[in-house]
Amino acid sequence: MSDLADDQQISELQQEFAEAKANGHVGQVLASETNEVRIWKIRLKPGERIGYHRHQLNYFWVAVSSGKSRSRLSTGETVETEYAPGDCRYFSFGAGQHMIHDLTNIGDTDLLFTTVELKRSANPPLVL
Repeated sequence: MSDLADDQQISELQQEFAEAKANGHVGQVLASETNEVRIWKIRLKPGERIGYHRHQLNYFWVAVSSGKSRSRLSTGETVETEYAPGDCRYFSFGAGQHMIHDLTNIGDTDLLFTTVELKRSANPPLVL
């Protein structure tokens, strides 16, 4: 990749990151929403990516399939994770706390997740 293409990609990611501060779309499809929860579905084909988004509600995800991902966090950290069906992780945020990250499927199988946000958290839900 040329320096110009690298610079353009960096600029696009910086713009996406800036916009993520208000991006509450933590999945690809909002499957259900009640006064208590938002339930999201994610299906990433190999190489596919969900752009930067913001988590500020307590939430958990459940892996529906096996696979591997890479996530770049707003802290500058990059995390690679391997999943098996049924794997689950819970996140909790205090008042004013949040996490911004992206998610890329770096495996060779589709990655499927269900993510559930809990609206009764220390922070209000972002407007979708």
